[in-house]
Amino acid sequence: MTAEKNKKVEMEVVDHNGERYFKINNHNAMRHFFMSIVSDSNHWMYISSNGGLSAGRKNPEYALFPYYTDDKITESADTTGSKTIFQVEIDGEKQVLEPFSERFTNKYNISRNIYKSIYGNKIIFEEINHDIGLTFRYQWSSSKRFGFVRRSEIINNSSKPCRINVLDGIQNVMPYGVPSDLQRSTSNLVDAYKRSELERESGIGIFALSAIIVDRAEPSEALKANIVWSIGLDQVTHLLSSAQLDKFRNFGKIIGESDVKGERGAYFVSSEISLSANSSKEWVIVAEVNQNHSQVVRLKETIKSDTDLMQQILVDVESGTQNLIKLVASADGLQNTGDKLKDTRHFSNVMFNIMRGGIFDNNYEIKKSDFVNYLSKANKKAVEENQDFIQNLAETFTHTELKESLETINDVDLIRLSIEYLPLKFSRRHGDPSRPWNYFTINIQDETDGSEILDYEGNWRDIFQNWEALAHSYPDFIEGMIFKFLNASTFDGYNPYRVTKDGFDWETIEPDNPWSYIGYWGDHQIIYLQKFFEFIEKYHPGKIHSLFDREWFVYAAVPYIIKPHSQIMKNPKDTIEFDHNWDQAIREQRDKIGADGALLTTQNRNVYHVNFIEKILATVLAKVSNFIPETGIWLNTQRPEWNDANNALVGNGVSMVTLYYLHRFLTFFQKTLEGSKFDEVEISAELAEFLKSIGETLDKYSHLLSGKINDQERKEILDSLGTAASMYRETIYQNGFSGKKVSLLLQNLKRFTKVTIDYLQHSIRANQREDKLYHAYNLMTATESGVSCSYLSEMLEGQVAVLSAGYLNSTEVLELLDSLKSSALFREDQYSYILYPNKNLPGFLQKNTIPATDAASSELIKELVKKGNKAIVEQDVMGEIHFNGNFKNADDVKVSLESLNDDGLKDLAVKEKELVLEIFEKVFNHKAFTGRSGTFYGYEGLGSIYWHMVSKLHLAVQECCLQAIEEKADEKIIGRLTDHYYEIGAGIGVHKSPELYGAFPTDPYSHTPKHRGAQQPGMTGQVKEDILVRFSEIGVFVDDGQLQFNPVLLVKDEFLSEENTFTYLTVTGEERQIQLKEGELAFTYCTVPVIYSQTGNSNIMIYYSNGEKEEVKNNILSRSISSLIFKRTGKIERLEVSF
Repeated sequence: MTAEKNKKVEMEVVDHNGERYFKINNHNAMRHFFMSIVSDSNHWMYISSNGGLSAGRKNPEYALFPYYTDDKITESADTTGSKTIFQVEIDGEKQVLEPFSERFTNKYNISRNIYKSIYGNKIIFEEINHDIGLTFRYQWSSSKRFGFVRRSEIINNSSKPCRINVLDGIQNVMPYGVPSDLQRSTSNLVDAYKRSELERESGIGIFALSAIIVDRAEPSEALKANIVWSIGLDQVTHLLSSAQLDKFRNFGKIIGESDVKGERGAYFVSSEISLSANSSKEWVIVAEVNQNHSQVVRLKETIKSDTDLMQQILVDVESGTQNLIKLVASADGLQNTGDKLKDTRHFSNVMFNIMRGGIFDNNYEIKKSDFVNYLSKANKKAVEENQDFIQNLAETFTHTELKESLETINDVDLIRLSIEYLPLKFSRRHGDPSRPWNYFTINIQDETDGSEILDYEGNWRDIFQNWEALAHSYPDFIEGMIFKFLNASTFDGYNPYRVTKDGFDWETIEPDNPWSYIGYWGDHQIIYLQKFFEFIEKYHPGKIHSLFDREWFVYAAVPYIIKPHSQIMKNPKDTIEFDHNWDQAIREQRDKIGADGALLTTQNRNVYHVNFIEKILATVLAKVSNFIPETGIWLNTQRPEWNDANNALVGNGVSMVTLYYLHRFLTFFQKTLEGSKFDEVEISAELAEFLKSIGETLDKYSHLLSGKINDQERKEILDSLGTAASMYRETIYQNGFSGKKVSLLLQNLKRFTKVTIDYLQHSIRANQREDKLYHAYNLMTATESGVSCSYLSEMLEGQVAVLSAGYLNSTEVLELLDSLKSSALFREDQYSYILYPNKNLPGFLQKNTIPATDAASSELIKELVKKGNKAIVEQDVMGEIHFNGNFKNADDVKVSLESLNDDGLKDLAVKEKELVLEIFEKVFNHKAFTGRSGTFYGYEGLGSIYWHMVSKLHLAVQECCLQAIEEKADEKIIGRLTDHYYEIGAGIGVHKSPELYGAFPTDPYSHTPKHRGAQQPGMTGQVKEDILVRFSEIGVFVDDGQLQFNPVLLVKDEFLSEENTFTYLTVTGEERQIQLKEGELAFTYCTVPVIYSQTGNSNIMIYYSNGEKEEVKNNILSRSISSLIFKRTGKIERLEVSF
């Protein structure tokens, strides 16, 4: 027999039942990996490569199998989900097989393979028993109508007939109505309420609770159930528990079960089948959640009467596949090139991007019913006062028609809400068993009547990045995205935690939840908004200028009170107070008038409206008022930045990352101001005073930019900036906006922008390291006399941000990338980059030992040891002295010092308090602690590659390559830059072996620890960057409203080496095909097919839907033709682009 672990792991593309799959041969020789199996509907399934899984609909409260963390799901493979046992008789000899079980691993020569559909919605597990000549495989898929479909097949590969007694099914089936947190915490109690029944006529297994589990003395009926049923096998015996499996393994006779109480549910079918040589047998098990009595009875009658039920199931599964393709195609996820792995990875990237951010319902079409429902939830008064406008709306209308109709409206709230309206569906937060801290809900259909629901939700830090990629397929919705972004920001320049269709949410303080915390993130705010601005300027030039004076913007009211600057300086880790009264008032107002109740009002309680310039200034001033020269933007709002794991940087940390992005932001803003027709705009008097104070400070100290700034000067600047922000905030907290507006000369705003950029560039230069890399985060130390800056180790995040800043020239970019490749951030095995240098932490016995000289320097420590007092230190039998094992940090040491009761030690404790704290710091070096990033070994931890940041690097380097090509830099520099670009792309891994990657390399994953393969499947922010990279790599660009094609980074291998068929969907969802020739490739943009060919000529052939065609003698389309594509009019059938 061949040892399984020595079998070669290989991936290949195969066809199975007319569908293409990626197949990993001998996948069990790899370490188990986790996958997300997707659906076009509200199904969710998370499954390990060993078969362990959780699945359900909508959210974890509608689970078919228990919703646990990914490690527990993997560990539960033998007790949860699929289980199959065969009693096989060949030539009179009987044997027991248990595919995929570890019980028989060494008994037979077997091969195990796993197949995943190229669309990501089907998974097949296969075991081949070479000794007996049998192959068993089962497939998981989903059906909108029927639920989860498990399709099984047993194949006799031998030349001999065989008889098989089949026992096949699923284990640990959940009843309906068990909250996920109750299952996690008290599953044994839940078991006591379970009852599993068999409906004998149809074979439906009904899994229900005897009552909804509550601890109140009141009736609580459980009137819904989860159900499982099967077709395909004859003369079936049913089991509803796993109690008789061992009996079957030992050739015992099993007895059918019809009513099992107080046990975990299972559904098994047992049947005897005979297989002739080279024949097979198929059957299916179907499971569904959340079923009432009427639904169960209807299904019962269907099973009894429909003779083609198997075909109906398979047809509905295939319909789901086609609908999934349609969803992804509508966001330009279909490509046909010479690199099928890249094509599949792009499909997967787009799919997970729309799963996070949503996909627009039907191009730019808007349904009146949903639009009016949205308005009613947002602002009841606006609906009441604009009934004529609403009544005149057609049942369906276009986004363009809506904007045209708004031209006659004077209600600024109706205008604002209408522009903000985004008819998205299919969205959910990126929660799953590998990200249990995020809770997801797939809210796409009404639970009562099954009607479609348009909805979206996401963490503020996440959803806008997904929209950035989505905007390329729906450019006309970019303005709504910008409005949603800006109108969810506060007057003091920050954004709340979560964005939903119906508004926004903020974190609250929960007294009984140790994980509850509040605060604001920073860097995302600047760079996400900047990317939106760059996009709208390219696609809709001049649009930003038209918004300058439009008072269509508002401030979010978030009940956080940022403390005054003087208090922040004293304790920068505790800077925000949660105002419970304000929180309650906002919620009451929101209940009363709608989502707009969570907006800031004037002193007379009306929603306060401001213009575009004011919103931008509020955001910029929040950053500039926390600017520390040569150090960065101070992280003093209780939250870290992109990398949550650097959470200890909050307070003393200072972000050069945000400063780099702010440079890009203000450079763009400066150019935008230069092109404006306005001489002045009106802004709030309070904000104008804030701007004036900040500007005066920057002007006053600008002479220092010619050299290095000292600690005293640094503190003077910070105090002046911070005090100005405090005075502005305090005014609004106490009094609200007065409503008074004053004129702001754009000439003054330009001067402010220029001097701010001068400061930023001065700081960028100061933060270049000797190795040509750039600092990402620094530490500030404030004293009465100054603010000093100290540096942390190199971080990938800083290199990405400075590459994106628009500051470095091509030579400097190349120096940075060369240095990065030779730095401690490069991980050779994966040919990619970790977030920060790996380090070996001291082992348990190597830490918490006080050096003898330090112990001897403290009279208190010596006295404690002498007296045997273990409150602070303890001496071991070898004479070494250690701090109390209950201590976590210096605060615990302080408490113990202050609590010493021994009269002989009290005075010493007071006298030597600072000395003991110094010794503690010397032992543990907590000053250099950046957060959990330096203390754990997965996620964003030590030695781990976080793929989102690598893809950010890929995108940043791509931008630098394109800039160098556009500026006609030296060809050698361009060549070396592109080498780096391709190497970074290769490291991301679509062409890696599954063994190296750790999973299917066509799927995105969040991170790869040093000791394991890829972790956290699918819902990673990386997909957005990869989509943007792909569009630019394939040569799609827009400038001045004109679509152009210039694939300077596209490799020749991507062109087809043989004829192929490109199947795509039109804007109306109609499937069509284009025959591609050798040397061509195809993709879609705004759902219009684009075919590239290499002819030696540069032109575009435009094929119109009415049969006409037009030739363009270059690779740039006019604004009018580009607009037809951007607006998804369907008037252009395809583009053929020649190079």
